[in-house]
Amino acid sequence: MKTIDDKEIDVLYKKLNREAEASGYHLNPDVSFTKDLIKGLLINEDRYGYWACPCRLASGQKQEDLDIICPCDYRDADLTEYGSCYCALYVSKDAVEGKQKAGPIPERRPPRGKRTSMTKASPGRTSASLSTPVWRCKVCGYLCGRDQPPEVCPICKAKKDRFERFMG
Repeated sequence: MKTIDDKEIDVLYKKLNREAEASGYHLNPDVSFTKDLIKGLLINEDRYGYWACPCRLASGQKQEDLDIICPCDYRDADLTEYGSCYCALYVSKDAVEGKQKAGPIPERRPPRGKRTSMTKASPGRTSASLSTPVWRCKVCGYLCGRDQPPEVCPICKAKKDRFERFMG
């Protein structure tokens, strides 16, 4: 395993902070804590080849861990309900402003064997035929109609493999 140095952490911290703010998200204002989480992301990238959430147990199988690749599928629901995501890398505006304190967050991720794909039929979805498929970012909900999903979500910067075929 390679050694993660402070410069690499600082560079990624600045990049993630810039991207988060540009997309309406906020990194935890406790810089030391946030950089420790970023170090965990880098360690997991070295270990698995992807940014598995440093606060969850990854399987090492990317397809099985897609829901916990940072930013995880549960981030927005956690931010809305609790003011931070599970690992507290991302926090709400109220948390940044000191109006809300991040506390414990229950695990939303279903146990192994009980995880289902959002692509299965669910209420409100129709089976209408479309000439172009609609892709949904599983992280932020961004929808786009095109033959293939984008390489990177323009809203939350999640990579292509975080998209699911939504319709069509």
